[in-house]
Amino acid sequence: MTEPKYTTSATSWGGGRDGRVATDDSKIDLNLSVPAGLGGDDGPGSNPEQLFASAWAACYHGALKAVGRIEGVDVKESAVTVTVNLGGEFLTGFNFEVTIAAQMPGIDDETGHRLLEEANKYCPYSRVTRGNAKVELLLVADED
Repeated sequence: MTEPKYTTSATSWGGGRDGRVATDDSKIDLNLSVPAGLGGDDGPGSNPEQLFASAWAACYHGALKAVGRIEGVDVKESAVTVTVNLGGEFLTGFNFEVTIAAQMPGIDDETGHRLLEEANKYCPYSRVTRGNAKVELLLVADED
């Protein structure tokens, strides 16, 4: 790996998925709860899948905006939603199916799809999960 541009770390305490997680700089400090679908009580805390979806959405949106700048396409009014579905079983292995849905008001379908594909090439989360998660890219139509 080349020289890192940024490094961070997070620590989990307590019960793991129903414990607490915090970053080294305390910008994130959250209680976690296990979703009912995974056998938990669906308590008030967040969960790793929500954090993963949030991080991927922000990262992908950053890649989309960078690709837009490079190509001279204004995507400042865009929004990206990442939906994470966790399937499988503990003993046989969990798996992810992910949908990345982007709204790009005022952008034609051909350009929008091209930007989605390009952003997917450069987003670090998309790159690290490539081949390990089923990912669907969706361009969400304008609501005129």
